[in-house]
Amino acid sequence: MADEQAAAQDQAPQQQFTLQRIYTKDVSFESPGTPDIFRKQWQPNVNVDLNTKSSRIDEEGNFEVILTLTVTAKVDEDTAFLVEVQQSGIFYVVGIEGESLRQVLATVGPNILFPYARESIDSLVTKGGFPALMLAPVNFDAMYRQAVAQQAAQGGETAITEQAAPSEEDGATH
Repeated sequence: MADEQAAAQDQAPQQQFTLQRIYTKDVSFESPGTPDIFRKQWQPNVNVDLNTKSSRIDEEGNFEVILTLTVTAKVDEDTAFLVEVQQSGIFYVVGIEGESLRQVLATVGPNILFPYARESIDSLVTKGGFPALMLAPVNFDAMYRQAVAQQAAQGGETAITEQAAPSEEDGATH
């Protein structure tokens, strides 16, 4: 019986999720209100937009995950700065399919990429002459669950598996 269990385990595909590379895909920094903005009292209203996208890049199991963070800081109605970073990674994924694959690409990949994007944003902001900006950690698992719940409320159970998270093939944004 132990031999049968060992044989069954050998035949089951091994699940693997491996980081191949992390890179910056796009960076933008604008400070349209300078130098006048520096004379105002620094009490900014900071808005952070976050998006993830994933796509299959080959048939060997490699996927690109792109985390886009856009941060806009305003003082009164004047834009102090706008910074956008697209932090990307290539991940090798084997033995994970369907909804599980979409969930891994929407949660684990962005969790790995976020610290790199956060550091890039902080660096750009300080080089632009503004005080350091340390973004709070993001719970990508909770965001994924919320997206799934919204999909269920809008279109029923079928829509969840089709559109809840970035698709491994269509590069959908969530």
